[in-house]
Amino acid sequence: MTAAGAEPSGPWRRLRRRVYELLDPTIETFWDKVVHNGLIALVLLNVIAVVIESVPSIEDRFRTAFWAFEILSVAAFTAEYALRLWTAVEHVPLAGRSSWAARWAWARSPSAIVDLLAVIPFYIALFDVADLRVLALFRLMRFFKLARYSSGLTSLLEAIYSERHALLATLLILSGLVLTMASFMYLAERDAQPDRFGTIPDAMWWAIVTLTTVGYGDYSPATVAGRWVAVFVMAGGIGTVAILTGILADAIREAKIHERDETPELDDDIEHVIQMLEAEMDKLRSKVSHPEVVAALRKVHKEIPKEEAL
Repeated sequence: MTAAGAEPSGPWRRLRRRVYELLDPTIETFWDKVVHNGLIALVLLNVIAVVIESVPSIEDRFRTAFWAFEILSVAAFTAEYALRLWTAVEHVPLAGRSSWAARWAWARSPSAIVDLLAVIPFYIALFDVADLRVLALFRLMRFFKLARYSSGLTSLLEAIYSERHALLATLLILSGLVLTMASFMYLAERDAQPDRFGTIPDAMWWAIVTLTTVGYGDYSPATVAGRWVAVFVMAGGIGTVAILTGILADAIREAKIHERDETPELDDDIEHVIQMLEAEMDKLRSKVSHPEVVAALRKVHKEIPKEEAL
């Protein structure tokens, strides 16, 4: 037994390290791949189950099977969360912290929060304190567990986070365009179509649909002034989408370049170390082959008694 707060040693330490390696998506041994692929398959099956369970006829027919699968899934995801929390101290970025500090830091990470939200609805449902249909939808949070195993999705999330200020500024511009254009459309169309553009909030629905280039067609201007406003709204919508796309594309490209550049730097470091070792080996060889050193070694060899040499 170890004291409270003390780090385990021996078999427990090796076991914890092995469990961490099994759950680490960056390690790709045979059994690691088995665990990773099993978790991915379980997540996908859960998402499919949530979707088809919303069909009343299927839910009534396979209610027991859905419930059994949910219990099995929650048990697996709960065990995964507990094991990741236990092995968080093995995570390199958390090295140097106490075991509880490392686990608390991991528990506050986005991936850990997603893991927790993946199982919390089940335990809340046991106490019958919330709408079960809402909790069932929260089970779809399990889909985001795949971000741990998808480099593309991870890059996208990192790009969104790194460009959050630019994206927020773009959304503010978009909100200002919606409000401004809805006000102009209200002034232009309120008399011609009071049932559709009689208020600014009504006109805002049209502005949002048009700016996002969806264009449902349920609202359309009837006056010349309204059509001119629509021209500017459509142009603004194309520009806004282009800005958002450019920001995300540039952020993803930068993330990929950064990721690609990390490996050559590591390779250069390894090559530099190898060159240093080879240089030191050459120095040792030159010293050993020096005539004085060779003569000294031969002299020592002759002085060693035969029984000691044997």
